[in-house]
Amino acid sequence: MLTAFARAFKTPDLRKKLLFTLGIIVIYRVGTHVPIPGVDYRNVQVCIDNANANQGLFGLVNMFSGGALLQITIFALGIMPYITASIILQLLTVVIPRLEALKKEGQAGTAKITQYTRYLTIALAILQGTGLVATARTGTLFQGCPVASEIVPDQSIFVTVTMVITMTAGTACVMWLGELITDRGIGNGMSILMFISIAATFPSALWAIKEQGDLAGGWIEFGTVIAVGLVMVGLVVFVEQAQRRIPVQYAKRMIGRRSYGGTSTYIPLKVNQAGIIPVIFASSLLYIPALVAQFAGGNSGWKTWIEANLTKGDHPIYIATYFILIVFFAFFYVAISFNPEEVADNMKKYGGFIPGIRAGRPTAEYLSYVLNRITWPGSLYLGLIALVPTMALVGFQANQNFPFGGTSILIIVGVGLETVKQIESQLQQRNYEGFLR
Repeated sequence: MLTAFARAFKTPDLRKKLLFTLGIIVIYRVGTHVPIPGVDYRNVQVCIDNANANQGLFGLVNMFSGGALLQITIFALGIMPYITASIILQLLTVVIPRLEALKKEGQAGTAKITQYTRYLTIALAILQGTGLVATARTGTLFQGCPVASEIVPDQSIFVTVTMVITMTAGTACVMWLGELITDRGIGNGMSILMFISIAATFPSALWAIKEQGDLAGGWIEFGTVIAVGLVMVGLVVFVEQAQRRIPVQYAKRMIGRRSYGGTSTYIPLKVNQAGIIPVIFASSLLYIPALVAQFAGGNSGWKTWIEANLTKGDHPIYIATYFILIVFFAFFYVAISFNPEEVADNMKKYGGFIPGIRAGRPTAEYLSYVLNRITWPGSLYLGLIALVPTMALVGFQANQNFPFGGTSILIIVGVGLETVKQIESQLQQRNYEGFLR
């Protein structure tokens, strides 16, 4: 990986792309520390220092925003509205025929879907910004903080609307910065911004574990966490690269006196075909009952049960529900993102077949069978990785955004691998010798 970056810096055009990407990252990180108008920044810092802010309902969004959410800055919502909009559009593509037709139109259809994603991102930013301002005004954002209700001193309509508009504009700016990296940088702009947001919380999280440790001034716990992190990175890299290769043979076709086809290839089916999506779905779904209970009044029985069982990360019912939801969403997302019938029809159309399997329906049934078999270990792997923060809560008294656990480690490794592959492919294009020798 370091060799690829070193070679990239020696190539003039790639060096410009890397420096441009670093400049965008600096702008993004500066924006995560600029507070929005109408917020008493000193009271926000008091609440962050007095309470463990990462254990709230907004921990996942705060992680994706690089810690900007709980500081209520202009980039407070971060990249999360765009991620949510992308997932919603991807799910609707299976349901709405118009979107499915656009997806099959190639580049023009993809551009149209991207435009819809931008519109939906702005709508979600307005909705999420309004919710964040409402929770900040009522003091719910920092429960237990003595000055939580004084974070927004002026609660007039004009100030509230200004705060929502500022955060929505910040989300649009983040989306634009990500697209700039994609177009003029090294690519994968949104993923890189997500990577930077999560990586920015690592130093403070690791140092907090050291400060809370008791053995040798906390260095034993610190070293243990680093060792566990390295092991987990190796495990995640191994599983993320694992795939089942389905061999495909294309029959020879004679056109005139020339023979075409007759090549052999394969269909790569990843063990973790669903990626990080099931963990995000499960986390978001588990936040809903806790959020409803938080805003509900009174002390009803259902509210008490939710607060006792579904808000604490180390509770057995929470752990079991979280694990089951991840496994369920892994199968659900694989089922809607990979269509065996469509793959089988395309293979039959171009004269391809799997050795030993008849073309058409038997091929679709075989692909579905193999996909279900490899999704089981992939879903169990996602569930076990996502439970690492829970074990950290018990073993190290760390917060729920444990640096080497769950969502963070999957995104860090996945984006890192994809970025290195993209840089290597661009290097290969510029240094390709081929048949010139």
